[in-house]
Amino acid sequence: MDFSFLHKTTSILILALISFLFLLFQSSNASIHTYDNNPFRDVGNSALLPGGSEGLAASLDGSRSFIRFENVTFWRTKAAADEHSEMEHSTGLVQVVIFEAADRNNIGGSAYGGQRSICCTPDLAKLEGCKQGEVIRMPSATDINWPIVLNVQFSGNYLSTKMDNVDVPITKTGMYNLFFIACDPKLKGLVMSGKTIWKNPNGYLPGRMAPLMNFYVYMSLAYVVLSVIWFIQYVRYWKDILQLQHCITAVITLGLFEMILWFSEYANFNNTGIRPVVITTWVVTVGAVRKSLTRLLILCVSMGYGVVRPTLGGLTSKVLLLGATYFLASELLDITEFVGTISDISGRARLFLVLPVAFLDAFLILWIFTSLSKTLEQLQAKRSSIKLDIYRKFSNALAVTVIASVIWIAYECLFLWKYYASSYRCISKQQILSMSDGRVLGSLLLSGTFLPLPCYVLFAICGPHLRTPKGML
Repeated sequence: MDFSFLHKTTSILILALISFLFLLFQSSNASIHTYDNNPFRDVGNSALLPGGSEGLAASLDGSRSFIRFENVTFWRTKAAADEHSEMEHSTGLVQVVIFEAADRNNIGGSAYGGQRSICCTPDLAKLEGCKQGEVIRMPSATDINWPIVLNVQFSGNYLSTKMDNVDVPITKTGMYNLFFIACDPKLKGLVMSGKTIWKNPNGYLPGRMAPLMNFYVYMSLAYVVLSVIWFIQYVRYWKDILQLQHCITAVITLGLFEMILWFSEYANFNNTGIRPVVITTWVVTVGAVRKSLTRLLILCVSMGYGVVRPTLGGLTSKVLLLGATYFLASELLDITEFVGTISDISGRARLFLVLPVAFLDAFLILWIFTSLSKTLEQLQAKRSSIKLDIYRKFSNALAVTVIASVIWIAYECLFLWKYYASSYRCISKQQILSMSDGRVLGSLLLSGTFLPLPCYVLFAICGPHLRTPKGML
């Protein structure tokens, strides 16, 4: 196998991780969306600033589920302000638009089937009766009060204007989008500061993350059970423990620690709305170490380390290089996914960061099964029937796990496609749970589910009744 690509990949990932962390620690650190002189960008005939996108569950009275605006201030350029006198009343309009994803086509319009415009043009004013210079809004079919449009006016020649602190109650479960829009071309160069608070009935966790709190509780309990079973066997066979089994102990400990940390982090996030960058980065790093070490353990077991070969020999450096590369790729992906401001729609950066992890997983799977095939041949040649039978079962279990992972990935891709195509109508609790746990389950199938397999193999193979004085065949 050619490993030259790993050196280049590792170097690139190290630089990317350092750069990303540098930018990240200067950015927002909360699910409460914070804006610090964020600039508007030109989109069609409007200037637009995305404010966030999250799944929100409805509350009956709207008091426990809302989008709150606090200290939202808009700043225009001095040149734009100087065009007006101090006595003028309305000298610039900024509109705050909130809509449920199913109503996204209710914002904007097109004249004679041409390019879609966000702001009302003279032609659209004649055709649709909208007000020129404002956002085109058509009432929702389910609630005429939605989409919500809030107006914020500049006065006189002031450089800034402040929006009133208001709460927008959420009475319908769905995926909600927030945009700040200026249709006045004279407001070019507009920037905004302030924050918005997105709250679900049970806390500040976004819709896609809320079900994971219970998930991490169950996973913590599962790791506790596994830890107890492993510790009993670990003590029982203490004199015959292999170095690889010490590593498995470390993986189980890391897994338990990671699940507890995730639950604690989510609970704090849900209660306060704040997600400290340092703490979340630490949790993500523990997870990346655990995933990398688990994959390397599976690879070492497949190579027959401690069973048919005392050392990995010249492959040691390549295995460690692959582990380091996977750690960096996984760390970068998870930081992008979990650290910083949370929105329920991931950016394009995540898509590109998924590719190295997927490629490395595929490479690992190929190497695992190639090594496993060679180990089976060695065991067959030495006629070690008991170990051969165990390794065959191990191979079958790995094959089933990989196939299940591929099927789940295909299902998740299809579900995601339907998720976006159906205007985010699948925001119900059960479907959010499927989406959220699906991502975690896919990871577990490739890492966590593998963990009991080497435990079983090593205990079965390395038990006192099967081992020689050197622990080898």
